[in-house]
Amino acid sequence: MEKSLDRKLARILAEPSCSEFILADAKDADMAFGLAAPGRSPEHHAHEACFRTLDEYRQMMRDITRQGLVDIMLMSAGSNEVLTIQERLFDDSPVTPAVRANDTTDIWLAAGTGRYATQPSRPFRTATIDHIQCAKAECSPEERRLGADLGLYSITFNNDAERDLETLDAYRRFRLEAEEKGFRHFLEVFDPNAPGEHAPEDGGRFLADHIVRALAGVTRRGRPLFLKIPYHGPAAMEALARYDRSLIVGILGGSAGTTFDAFQMLWEAKKYGARVALYGRKINHSEHQLTFVRYLRAIAEDQIGPDEAVRAYHADLARLGIQPHRPLEGDLKLTQTATAYSGSATAPPLRGGRRSVPVCGVSTNGWQPQPDFSQMSQAEKVRWNLERWRRVLE
Repeated sequence: MEKSLDRKLARILAEPSCSEFILADAKDADMAFGLAAPGRSPEHHAHEACFRTLDEYRQMMRDITRQGLVDIMLMSAGSNEVLTIQERLFDDSPVTPAVRANDTTDIWLAAGTGRYATQPSRPFRTATIDHIQCAKAECSPEERRLGADLGLYSITFNNDAERDLETLDAYRRFRLEAEEKGFRHFLEVFDPNAPGEHAPEDGGRFLADHIVRALAGVTRRGRPLFLKIPYHGPAAMEALARYDRSLIVGILGGSAGTTFDAFQMLWEAKKYGARVALYGRKINHSEHQLTFVRYLRAIAEDQIGPDEAVRAYHADLARLGIQPHRPLEGDLKLTQTATAYSGSATAPPLRGGRRSVPVCGVSTNGWQPQPDFSQMSQAEKVRWNLERWRRVLE
C-alpha cells in the first residue's frame, strides 16, 4: 500500500507552497523514561507512581495506526519488532513505521533523576540498523524489508567543540551505514542541554545555523528526509524554512501543556513554514488519544482553528463521558512547555516574548537556558529537578 508519508514528501518537494502536512505520533519514550514512558494509568492517584503497561502503550500504537490519521508511528526497536515484523501491522496501512535509531545521554531519564540531562549530551546507539530492519544482528538483502526502513537520529549541539565534534562524527558514521543498508532517516536537533556559561543568546538562530552548516557537506543520498526541531517562533521557523526549499522542517511537541498549546503550536508552525509535527507527550498525555489526533489532523488540513478545536475536543470528551484534565477555560490558555525530553529547555511563548538577534529584519523569540548548576547548592539542584520532573509528567 502507498504510504501517505512518501506521497506527501514528494508533493512538498515538488510544490513547497502546497498545503500537505505530515503528522507523526512519537511513541518511542520507552527509550527515555523507563516505567513512566506509557503515561499515567487511569488508576493513577496523587503521589502514586501508577503508569500504563508496555502492552497498553503498544495497544495505543495499534489503535492510532488503524485510525490512519497520522503518517508516521515512531517506536522503539522493541516495539517495532512486535508490531512491524511479527504482527505486520503496517503492511496494509498508509502509516509508515519508524524507529528511534539512537539514544543520546540527554534522554536517559529513567526514574526522573535528571543527572544525565545536566551533563553535555554524548552520542550512543542501543539499536542497530540491522535490528531495526530484521530484528537480528545481520540481515540478508531480502530481510531488510521486514522491519522499518525509517529511523529518527537525534543530535544535541552544546556550543562545545569537543562534544559537538564527537556528536557530528557519530552522525557521520550513522549516515554512511544507513546509505549502505538502504535505511532512511530524519534528523532531530535539540536545543543545547548543558552549554554552561556558553549558552547561545539566540537559541533559534544557533539551532538553524548549526543545522544548515552540518548538512551543507552532505549530499542528497545521505541527507535526512526532514528535520524535527524545537519551535522557536515565527521568525526562526520562517528563516530556516525559506533558506533551502529541499530541506523540510518539522517541529517536536515537547511536554504536554494545555490542549491549546498543542493545537496552537501546530497551527502557527505550519503558517510560518513547518511541514511536519511529531507529537509524543502531547498525544500520549491527552484524555482521549484518538480524538486528540483527529483534531490535530483537522488543524493540519486547515479545517479548523486552534480555539475552535479545543472547544470541540472538550465537547467530544463530554459525549464520551471522559473528565478533562482541566476545565475548558484553563485548557484554552497558552503555557510555557519544555522542548527537551528532560524539561531543561523551554519554548518561548507562541505570542510575544523578549526580543533577540534579528533574522531577515524580524526578531526571533529568545531561548531560555537552564540554570547554572555550578552556582547552585545540592538542595537547590534537587528542588530544580523535582520541578522539572513535574513539568515533564504534567
